[in-house]
Amino acid sequence: MRNNINKESKVDLGAFNASAGLDRGASRFKEILWYCVKVLFFLSSIPFPNGFKRKILIWFGAKIGRGLVIKPRVNIHFPWKMVAGQNLWLGEEVFILNFEGVSIGDNVCISQRSFLCGGNHNYREFNMPYKNGPIVLDSGCWVGASCFVGPNVEIATDTIIAAGSVITKSTEGNSIYRGNPAVRVSTRWKD
Repeated sequence: MRNNINKESKVDLGAFNASAGLDRGASRFKEILWYCVKVLFFLSSIPFPNGFKRKILIWFGAKIGRGLVIKPRVNIHFPWKMVAGQNLWLGEEVFILNFEGVSIGDNVCISQRSFLCGGNHNYREFNMPYKNGPIVLDSGCWVGASCFVGPNVEIATDTIIAAGSVITKSTEGNSIYRGNPAVRVSTRWKD
């Protein structure tokens, strides 16, 4: 077995600048307050009422329509960078890491343990600066359980992402995607 622990590397994570390339979108005080509220009411396993959690998200700057169903242990990083339409379902342990904006249309379901990850790093630079991007989920789509959706991705109208899939590129509408990396396997609505 080779020991590569002390070999030289071009990567220097000590040179990473956490302030560069990330607009947090709110004051430090607001962010700290949100983390405290999130721990109490969102990351808890207690099923607080959906309407109560929707009001909290709106107080923190989210724009969310009526009909929100939000299960316990949902982690929304920056609610002030989230816009969602009517009838949004968020399953248990959904994680929305929205360093950039996340836009969600009407009648969208994001199932248990799915991860919408708007954060990334440029691994081609020695200090790995941020390389974040927005995520868009158009109306009528369903992100199945335990999916990963990366930055700069749009999931088009009425598209299904099958459970456990990895989406790193935008999709076509009215389609079913499956796999890692996910590929289009079928049409959703057949006339």
